[in-house]
Amino acid sequence: MSELTVATRYAKSLIDLATEQKALELVKTDMDAFVKTVRNSTELQAVLANPIIAHDKKKKILDALFAAGFNKTTAAFLRIMVDKGRAGILFVTAQEFVNQYNVIKNIIKATVVSAAPLSEENKKQLTAEVQTITGGTVVLQAKVDPSLIGGFVLSVGDRQIDTSVLASLKRIKKDFAQKVVL
Repeated sequence: MSELTVATRYAKSLIDLATEQKALELVKTDMDAFVKTVRNSTELQAVLANPIIAHDKKKKILDALFAAGFNKTTAAFLRIMVDKGRAGILFVTAQEFVNQYNVIKNIIKATVVSAAPLSEENKKQLTAEVQTITGGTVVLQAKVDPSLIGGFVLSVGDRQIDTSVLASLKRIKKDFAQKVVL
């Protein structure tokens, strides 16, 4: 069974448990913090993935980092995962928990890459347009890539709208290359 499949099942179980205990929002906050911490710490990633390090030592490390600030459900879940020898997929499980939470709450992540920074008004307008189309709550992440020359590239899920000057120039170049000049 693939790592993602296993992580998805554990994440679903945690969502069900948190919902049953009316602690879904608290657990979501904990999972966001866990993902951010692990993403920023290669040492913690290495410890969790290393099968040679004893389960007790991993639990002590996780407790030292997270137990005080985390909901008891989240802390217990992390310990259980380590006890079951699944510490190596904790990060993927936490990411999958956040993804499933977003699906349940109809939260859509969108990314816009523009040649220059967008104004707050542009971001609000773009967010409103995506919300109208998708019917969900949109979380917009804005990035800047000067190589686009002008315009923007909007990504929502597996869909992409590319209105950049760079893309237009590439299309024109391709069209010229395909035309036979007599």
